[in-house]
Formats: sequence, C-alpha cells, structure tokens
Amino acid sequence: MPDKLRKLLESEPAEASAPCRIDMGGTLDISTFYYPLRHISPCTFNIAMNLRTRVRLLPHARGKVKISSRGFENAEYPADAAPFAHPLGLMFAVAAYFGASGVRIDIDSASPPRSALGGSSAAAVALVAAFEKLMGRTSGAAPLSRENTALLAHALEESVAGVPCGLQDQLAAAYGGVNAWYWPGEIGSPAFSRRVIRDKQSPDSLRQHLLVAYCGIPHESRNINGRWVEQFLSGKHRSLWAEIIECTQKFVEALSAGEIQMACEMMNRETRIRRKMTPDVLEEMGENLARAAIENKCGARFTGAGGGGCIWALGETDAVRKLKGVWTDILSQRKGACLLDAAIDSEGLILG
Repeated sequence: MPDKLRKLLESEPAEASAPCRIDMGGTLDISTFYYPLRHISPCTFNIAMNLRTRVRLLPHARGKVKISSRGFENAEYPADAAPFAHPLGLMFAVAAYFGASGVRIDIDSASPPRSALGGSSAAAVALVAAFEKLMGRTSGAAPLSRENTALLAHALEESVAGVPCGLQDQLAAAYGGVNAWYWPGEIGSPAFSRRVIRDKQSPDSLRQHLLVAYCGIPHESRNINGRWVEQFLSGKHRSLWAEIIECTQKFVEALSAGEIQMACEMMNRETRIRRKMTPDVLEEMGENLARAAIENKCGARFTGAGGGGCIWALGETDAVRKLKGVWTDILSQRKGACLLDAAIDSEGLILG
C-alpha cells in the first residue's frame, strides 16, 4: 500500500484546507467538564475565520514521512518510528493512522504559529481529509462526512496530546461559519449538536463588528487548560464554570438577536471569571487590549486557552472602528503583534 500511495501522489498530489477560529466558552467541549455539567446545558461558541490551513501530500523517499510547516523546523522520520511527542507529532499521528510512508506533508497556515486560533486542529482536519481523498483513489470509497472527519481528527489529537482535548476547534474547521455547539453528555446521543448563528448569506454583516489581534507571542494551551482541568477535578471553581456556561448561553442568545451590547457584556464577564481562576490567561499585551476594548464599549476575549496568542473584540460598528485605531497603537509596541483579517469563513473544509 505505501508504494501504491507514492505512485498515486506522483501522478497527482492530494490537497485540502480548513479554517481556524475565534471562540468563547471553550474548555466546556472537553468531556471532563460537560459530563458532570450536562444538567445545565454546556455550550461553546466559535466563528470560523478566513485564515485557512492548507495541507498538500506529495511523494517522498520510500519508508519516510517528512513534514514541513511554517514556524516549525522540517521533520523527517522513518514511517514506523515517527515521534508523536514532537511539535508536529499530531501530524505524524495522522499519517500513522493511514499507514502512510513515502509521503511529504506540506502545511501552509495563514494564521501565526501557536496563535491560539485552533490552527493545529484545523491542520489535522485538513490532513485527515487529504488522506481520505488519497485513499479513495484506491478504494473508490466516498470521503468521510464533515462530522466524522472532525471526530477522527479529534480522536487522534486526544490520543497523543497527553491531556483531555475539546472538539470545537475541529468542528469549526470542518463546518465553517458562525455556530454554537452544545454538549449533551448523554450516552447513545450524538456527541454534539450544532446551532447555526449566521448562515452563509449573513456572516459578512457580522464582520464589521469584529476585530482580531495577534499579541506577538505564542501560547501554550496545555499549561492553562491543564490547570483548569486539575482545578475542576479537585472540586475547585465548579460554580464559576456554571457562570461561564450562563455567560456563553446568554452571549449566543444576544448575538442571535442582534443585541451586540449584551453580547459584549457577556464576553467581558466571562473573561473576568476566567481571570479569577487563572490570572495569567491574559498576558501584558492581552490585558492592554482587553482594557482598551472595555473602555471603548466593546467586548474582548482571548482565543483558545489564552496566555498569549490572539484576542478578539466585538462591538457596535462605530465602537469597533474607534477601537481599531487604539489597538493598532497598542500592537505597535511589540514586534510581531498585529491586527489579523477578521473575514468570516463560511465554507469550512475544502478538498482540492
């Protein structure tokens, strides 16, 4: 099979791409949280951003897997000895799942490396889809559905991460758009349910209410997420997590109704709660950006598990327009920090 895959790639590379996301209510998509909290209907929210991660499969030396990705050193290993405890370990794990060798994986992400935008999960979704497309050339089988592509990418990520992982990043990458995700935690029921907040015809109307900024330093999600998990397992802050669920639910309802100011209030309240549990969820730049957003009547939240990476803001159009200038001045004080394109991606996973 490996030699057959190489020959297929020599005739035609396999490609796929998927978007990253900004979010609110994260961590509640981890089963550690949503099973014991299921009676209060945990949910998360995300917006797929048009900062896509593109994956391309190419032929490579027999028996080897090589991965190239911006922001990481190139890595090449024998297919049967590729390390999963590696900065690119998730990608090697996906390749191992498909029994791939003699393959080069090129990953090109439009988002900054380790920016807390779910880029690694988007890459995993795209890579699963690219391998599925390649395998389909030999079997004639249809590719996995968006749901199953996301579920497989998540299962592989959780298997090598060493900590519990949420599913919302993979879902945003697979489906695109603006969605709330609900986590019923019921045996025999689907793992999640999706509520579309903005359909393909309307996301552009939301863009004018958004700002997204990269703080100029990478984040390390295991650090803060791991502490949240440890706290929760020990019995700490359970009431605060119930408040976070309430904030996310009210945020979703407000945004659905076009009540931007109420949505901003819920964002800021949720961020305050997170800072009670982990003060370093906002580092210095993030704290300055969040303070400026509040002063300009906007909401602000870190993406992912925070501690670096990105901050996003929501507000009325005039407030966002004013905040954009303020954020530009703040970001200019750190090399590499910048505003990112806040365009919304409605397509999700794309093959080819």
